[in-house]
Amino acid sequence: MNGFIYYILLSFVWLVSRLPFFILYRISDLIFLIAFYVFPYRKKIVYKNLRNAFPEKHASEINRIAKEFYRYFCDFLVESVKPYSLSLQELDDRFRFTNPEVMYEFHNKERDYAVISGHYGNWEFNANQSLMAKRDGIVVYRPLKNKNMDRLFKRLRIRPGGVMTPMKNVFRVAMEYRNHKKPFFIWFIADQRPPRNNAFWTTFMNQPTSFFNGVEKISRKLDLAILFMQVTRIKRGYYEVTLKKLFDSAAWLPENAITLAFVKELEDEIKKAPQYWLWSHNRWKHKPDDSTVVVPR
Repeated sequence: MNGFIYYILLSFVWLVSRLPFFILYRISDLIFLIAFYVFPYRKKIVYKNLRNAFPEKHASEINRIAKEFYRYFCDFLVESVKPYSLSLQELDDRFRFTNPEVMYEFHNKERDYAVISGHYGNWEFNANQSLMAKRDGIVVYRPLKNKNMDRLFKRLRIRPGGVMTPMKNVFRVAMEYRNHKKPFFIWFIADQRPPRNNAFWTTFMNQPTSFFNGVEKISRKLDLAILFMQVTRIKRGYYEVTLKKLFDSAAWLPENAITLAFVKELEDEIKKAPQYWLWSHNRWKHKPDDSTVVVPR
């Protein structure tokens, strides 16, 4: 039965992905009206997150950002099915790296590296990075509880050179590459909310925030170079990506240096155009208790 449901879902996604963009954006416009005005989707969470992140902004400005977020989020939903039917060339045109030479530098040095980003812009369009980097990419993801949806999302995200890997298996997979002397990079989307235990706390968007410490630990153990992936939305369906080198070597960095650097870059990115970050996620559900150490930035 599960297999049947999976193929029904896959067929539906395939059909939707074949629709031209102008039709998908009309669908997005309709979803926006429903999600913002008729049956509000996580509206309390979105507004609460925005007010806490930007206490200096007037209510009218918060409302403007919220509306722009919902408009973009609906675009993101319809855009996310398109990579399944787009060619690699079309994806290159729509998710354009402005400075791929940063990756070539590590290729020439035979250095492994990590790319760190947040849930900003359309991360589902980042399908060609492995080909551009001339090496396999270990793509870190969190498995979904629903097995059909988990299988579907893995199928949609598979591209040449991409290895979908749960966080708990990343170090083992990376060591297999090392043992076979195959270069790799690891792509972390590092702004998800971790469990209460085993988290690192610092200030992010004007409030104490917990972060996974796995990025830090894995990068230091493997002595990876660290890149931050900055995304700029040009217009509907088009993005520019700039890679910023944060560190040449992680092995000897002070504790938490990677996470703190990432948090600063992500915060700067969000403040420039806040509507493109995932405000509907209940990111600040967990609050620090009396024993929590919040590391200042």
